[in-house]
Amino acid sequence: MTASILLIRHAAHSHLGSILSGRTPGIALSETGRTQADLLAGALANEPIDCLQSSPVQRACETAAAIAARHPGLAVEPCTALDELDFGDWSGRAFTELAGDARWSGWNTQRSTARAPGGESMAEAQERAWAHVQAMAAARPGARIAMVSHCDVIRALVARVLDLSLDHLLRFDIDPASVTRLAVGPWGAKLTRLNEVCQ
Repeated sequence: MTASILLIRHAAHSHLGSILSGRTPGIALSETGRTQADLLAGALANEPIDCLQSSPVQRACETAAAIAARHPGLAVEPCTALDELDFGDWSGRAFTELAGDARWSGWNTQRSTARAPGGESMAEAQERAWAHVQAMAAARPGARIAMVSHCDVIRALVARVLDLSLDHLLRFDIDPASVTRLAVGPWGAKLTRLNEVCQ
């Protein structure tokens, strides 16, 4: 049987678009993000969800909590496989500062081979997340499983399903509080919806 995987990017936070937050603790959803999370939760309220997992990062957990609040009895399960990329020395730095770093330029054009200094490679992040998706689909055939994660992690999973090079991740968007849907089974996997945004 096929499992339905809902890949959900966390809602907006105050660093969005200006600082590479990475796994920095204590970054909560912004007021805009809380509104986005509520809209997302409302859109999913009538959709049965059998399992809800979240990256341990605060902004993801807060987004997952909003979804759980509309599904009585559904608990949020923290999941390190869905964690943000480990950006190492780049964590907490402004994008304007990183723009002058040749390694950052290489990261954004050669994701298949580049590694964040002191951190994780895109391929490693893809492997941990994809192994988890496959394991959950195998363990819960026929289930609808929601996974709250991060932009690049979700991009990496989509790339894996579409057999797209990690070098081409920036060819599609994964917006805050969006839902991307996969069907995963013993036969393989397919992308069924990309970047659904609730207005």
